[in-house]
Amino acid sequence: MRRTAVSGQFYPGIPKYLKRELKRCFTNTTGSVRDVTGAVVPHAGYTYSGTTAAKVYTVLPEADTYVLLGPNHTGMGSVVAVSRETWNTPLGDVPVNKALVKQLLGGIIDLDESAHQYEHSIEVQLPFMQYRFSHEFSIVPISMGLQDQETAIEVGDQLANAIKDSDDRIIIIASSDFSHYVEDSVAKKTDNYLIEPVLELDVDGFYQRLAERNASVCGYGPISAMLTASKALGASKGTLLNYTTSGDVTGDTSAVVGYAGIIIE
Repeated sequence: MRRTAVSGQFYPGIPKYLKRELKRCFTNTTGSVRDVTGAVVPHAGYTYSGTTAAKVYTVLPEADTYVLLGPNHTGMGSVVAVSRETWNTPLGDVPVNKALVKQLLGGIIDLDESAHQYEHSIEVQLPFMQYRFSHEFSIVPISMGLQDQETAIEVGDQLANAIKDSDDRIIIIASSDFSHYVEDSVAKKTDNYLIEPVLELDVDGFYQRLAERNASVCGYGPISAMLTASKALGASKGTLLNYTTSGDVTGDTSAVVGYAGIIIE
């Protein structure tokens, strides 16, 4: 069992308060369910990025399995690591699709629970899913400590091949924030520049712009792996549903974090 690492920090640890906070996040989120292949969702504390995340989850369809790609902030474990343990949150347990995990092993992706033990980027997504979806679903959690372009493309290709071989409905979610601790206007300008190639499913262009701006996107590898897989699965366009910064909540625009909610269809 993978126990919660950041409940009570990034989100409330008591179920009734967590549900109340999730209800707040989903308030005023509108939109019909769309035929989404992949998505980018932020992973900050719900106070800061919860509304942006909820705008993505509002339009996600029900799927059998959600592949969750997140950066490894802790540096623990294998550089690309999948978990097969059941994940626990204050809202209950979420099983892992072990058959899909088994298909993914053998290449660049290792089975390593230690990479996930204290990492928040995937964990914070689960309560949104538990709140939003009434059906039973499974996950495949993949933590990426190595995020270079070659690695991201290899992970994306492995995912696409495994998904093509499956009869399940599978959606790929990349967990990432954008600019970190820069002035608000700089964050917005930089992030808009980086989001453009993401919407075009242009991994080469995304990496070029990351290098050009020396950008501080924490989950650029997961985003690129998701784009690679989505494109291989037939997706052709992206849509930016929402963009905010932490300054929109705190009022402090001197050093903000950027949050983008994006879907790939």
